[in-house]
Amino acid sequence: MLFPKKAKHRKWQTARKNPNKVGVASRGNTIAFGSHGLKAMEGTRVRSNQIEAARRAAKRYIGKTGRVWIRIFPDRPFTSKPSEVKMGKGKGAPEGYCIPVKPGTILFEVDGVSDEKAIEALRKAGTKMPLKTKILDRAKISI
Repeated sequence: MLFPKKAKHRKWQTARKNPNKVGVASRGNTIAFGSHGLKAMEGTRVRSNQIEAARRAAKRYIGKTGRVWIRIFPDRPFTSKPSEVKMGKGKGAPEGYCIPVKPGTILFEVDGVSDEKAIEALRKAGTKMPLKTKILDRAKISI
């Protein structure tokens, strides 16, 4: 799973969670490396294990010939307290890392395979994500 080598702070403050006020991505919203890309259509937090599951699904379908790029990196720690613990007694321990994704962000890119294979690989990767996705083609802009 993906996680940063070194973090300045063990715990981050909780950000706002209103999905209607997320805005749209102004960076990372164009296909830069591959011929096809997977675009996020809503805003949410994506955990590192979800990114890894999507990468595995896409890479397993593509095989050795194609290449998969991960365009997001989970650097935000999230915490949780054990179940059935009383209120108070401080913040929970860091449990893992996630990334807040805005609508329009390109999550994955694929190259080196046919159009049908790239579309199917990104479709399989999109099913592992906790948000709605769309498959883009660099030549056609959108499918």
